[in-house]
Amino acid sequence: MLGLNTKDTRLLLLVIALTMLAPFLLNPFPVDSELAQFNAGYPDLMQRFVIFGIFAIGFNILFGLTGYLSFGHAAFLGVGSYAAIWMMKLLTMNVIPAIIMSVIFAGLFSLLVGWISLRRSGIYFSILTLAFAQMSYALAYSVLTPITGGETGLQAKISDPRILDSNAGEFGRANLFGLQMSENVSLQVGGWDFTFNAGYYVAAFMMIISFYIAIRIFRSPFGMMLRAIKSNQQRLNYTGLNSRPYTLAAFVISGMYAGLAGGLMVAMDTQVGPERMFWTASGEVVLMTILGGAGTLIGPVLGAGMIKYMENIVSKINDTILHQWFSFMPDGLEDFVVTVIHPFIGKGWHLTLGIVFMLVVIFLPGGLMEGGERIAKLFKRKKGSGSGGKDPEHHPTPKPHVA
Repeated sequence: MLGLNTKDTRLLLLVIALTMLAPFLLNPFPVDSELAQFNAGYPDLMQRFVIFGIFAIGFNILFGLTGYLSFGHAAFLGVGSYAAIWMMKLLTMNVIPAIIMSVIFAGLFSLLVGWISLRRSGIYFSILTLAFAQMSYALAYSVLTPITGGETGLQAKISDPRILDSNAGEFGRANLFGLQMSENVSLQVGGWDFTFNAGYYVAAFMMIISFYIAIRIFRSPFGMMLRAIKSNQQRLNYTGLNSRPYTLAAFVISGMYAGLAGGLMVAMDTQVGPERMFWTASGEVVLMTILGGAGTLIGPVLGAGMIKYMENIVSKINDTILHQWFSFMPDGLEDFVVTVIHPFIGKGWHLTLGIVFMLVVIFLPGGLMEGGERIAKLFKRKKGSGSGGKDPEHHPTPKPHVA
C-alpha cells in the first residue's frame, strides 16, 4: 500500500489506528474512579503527544540514521513557531498558510545552520548546533524584540491586519477553513467521558503523513546512504563518495519536521515565546528519541508520548492524592509510604524520568522498542515450548539403508 511493503504497511495502519482511537485508548478509567488521575485523553495532552511525536520523528532522521547528535533542534521549532504566528497576524487565522510557512522558514534556517555545523562531526558538531540554538534564543529574547515580542512573546490580536480574513476587525481563533481548532465534541458512555478535538485530529493527520514520509526515507537508497554514513563515514569517503550533501539533506529534512511541529503548536495555541528555543527543549527531543529507540520508526513517537505523559500526569500527583490512594493503610504506614513516594511525584517528576532513562539506557540500549522485541521473543519462545514439548529444530537421524 502506498509503495510500502507488508510489514511497513501494517506499522502505518497501526499508527493510524492508535492516533484515531486515542480518545478511547487514553481514557481507560471512569471519570469518578480514583484512577482517573492517569487518564490522558484530554485535547491539550493528546495534541502534545502527536506534535512532539513529529518533532522526535524528524530528529530521528538525523540522529538515528546518520549518528549526528544535534543539541540545537529547538531553534527550528522556534523559527517555525514565529513564522506561523506571523502568518496568522498578517494573512489569515487559517492554519494551512501558517503550517506551510513554518516548514519553509525552518528549512531555510536549518540549511544555513547545517551548512556551517556539518563542517565538523562528533562533539564539535553537537556544540556548534547548541551554540546556534542559544544564539537564536538570545536574539529572540532580547535583540529581535520587534519581530519576536521579546520575553512576552507574540500572540494573535484584534488589531492585527489579517488581509485574507473577511472580518479582520473581529478576533478569531485558529481554524481550518472555518473549523476552529478548539472545537470539541463529547461522548459519554457510562462512567466514561470521551472528548474529540478538531485540533488534535488535524495534528494527528499531519503526524501520520510525517510518519509515512519517514518510512519512505528509511527504506529508500537515500536512507541506506545515511546508514552507511553512520556506520563508517570515513570509509565511505574513501570510496570517492561525498557524504556531506547527504548529511546536509538529512539535517534540513529534520529541521523541517521541527518547523512543522512548531507551526502545529501555534495552530493549537496561538501564542509564541522564546522559551521554545532554549537548550532544554533540544535536550528533551534527544531524550525522547533515545528513550523510544534511536534508528527505529515508531520508537521516537513512543518516547515522546512517555515523556509528555509523565510531564502532564505524574507532575499533577500530590500528597493529597497519595493519601487518598493509601487511606486503607494504618496511619503510620500511610504517612511513611507517602513520604517515600513524595520526591518522585509533583515537581519531582524529573527525578522519576531520570531513573527511567537510566534504567532504559543500562538495560535496554535500544530503547522501549528493544523492550517490546524482547517481550515478543519471550512469548514466541513460550509458545514454541508449549507445542507438545517437541523441539522444532530437532530432526531424527535417518537409519542407514542396507542393500
